[in-house]
Amino acid sequence: MRAIAAVLIWIFVSSAPLAAQSAAVERSIRPAVRPVTVVPDSVVPTSAVAMRDAGGFAAWVAGFRKRALAAGIGGTVFDRAFRDVRYDAAVIGKDRNQSEFTRQIWDYLDAAVSVDRVETGRALLAEHGRLLAEIEARHGVEKEVVAAIWGLESRYGAVRGSTPIIQALASLAYDARRSAFFEAQLIAALEILQSGDVGPGDMTGSWAGAMGHTQFMPTSYLAHAVDHDGDGRRDIWGDDPADALASTAAYLRHFGWTRGQPWGVEVVLPRGFDHAAASRRTRLPASDWARIGVRTAGGGPLPDWREASVLLPAGHGGPAFLVYPNIRVIERYNPADAYVIAVGVLADRLRGGPGIRADWPRGDRALSFAEKQEMQRRLLAKGFDPAGVDGIVGPRTIAAVRAFQASAGMVPDGYASLKLLERLRGG
Repeated sequence: MRAIAAVLIWIFVSSAPLAAQSAAVERSIRPAVRPVTVVPDSVVPTSAVAMRDAGGFAAWVAGFRKRALAAGIGGTVFDRAFRDVRYDAAVIGKDRNQSEFTRQIWDYLDAAVSVDRVETGRALLAEHGRLLAEIEARHGVEKEVVAAIWGLESRYGAVRGSTPIIQALASLAYDARRSAFFEAQLIAALEILQSGDVGPGDMTGSWAGAMGHTQFMPTSYLAHAVDHDGDGRRDIWGDDPADALASTAAYLRHFGWTRGQPWGVEVVLPRGFDHAAASRRTRLPASDWARIGVRTAGGGPLPDWREASVLLPAGHGGPAFLVYPNIRVIERYNPADAYVIAVGVLADRLRGGPGIRADWPRGDRALSFAEKQEMQRRLLAKGFDPAGVDGIVGPRTIAAVRAFQASAGMVPDGYASLKLLERLRGG
């Protein structure tokens, strides 16, 4: 680690280019596994069109029943759960429309860390202070972090979702796009019903199968849900948030949350910073980043932990963050950069800290799904392999973007912008 830091220091002094490295993964605001993240302050229903003929659904259910019973689900439990289940075309329509979802990170954060969300969160921290203090003491996860996830996932329990989970998961499992994943979630949901923690009528949530105050998927519930209030049930659906909030803390603890370590801190980068070093793969002690001139946006010392990386979610024209290992724990909950930054910033605001100081490049618009595919095709044609033309700006695409930027004399920050696409179009 220290040897790498010495190389970086030499690079900044000599202005020599750093070898290309892949940057932090740019992911959709609605990742495939957890499509619903922040709940907007006003929820506007959208129409959906059936993407597959529902005629074979009954036959699929009959075949799935055999697989479920073979997996240990009781026949009575299965029949009760599926009594009123029908194919839900609206669910399939929402799943299909995800690929076209485009939203800039600053628009997301405006909603996620709105004044109302901060004020409501502070009021609920006071109202549930004793509960959250108990959870923090038992699981070692700060109460503001748990509350921030609660605020983002369900607007502090106000919007938990009313879609019948068995019907939604059955429709998604029947559909061919991600049937294996959703069938596994459906089996897990039936196991939850079989355990007696909830009845079919009360097992509701999002169209994608996420449930309760903090939107657990069924497999995550089975692995991490806890009975905090000691009533014999792990109830994440009811009005009392105790079990849901404790389950969230248990989940974060399981994946390595370190109490007292920040998720990250907004920083100012030094003049001449080599933006190829702004990569999740470049992990250095904060003291090494400080040695080359990285400083906090507020002027204080960098929190000094064993490793940290520079994150530029909007390229060199937007805010910069020094992020610590706890950010990877939040990513286990939801991997979108926008989400993990929102959790961190909202938690900071709930404890009285400032918001993001630097300006976002608000003049930029998001690339559409088709434009992302075009960008990948053009990168490939120029000899920069993005590892597929799938419209997903992942680490290999970002590495290709960096390499092209360096070859074209641009700042190699890996930012997939409209400006970059126009440069690619220019020949």
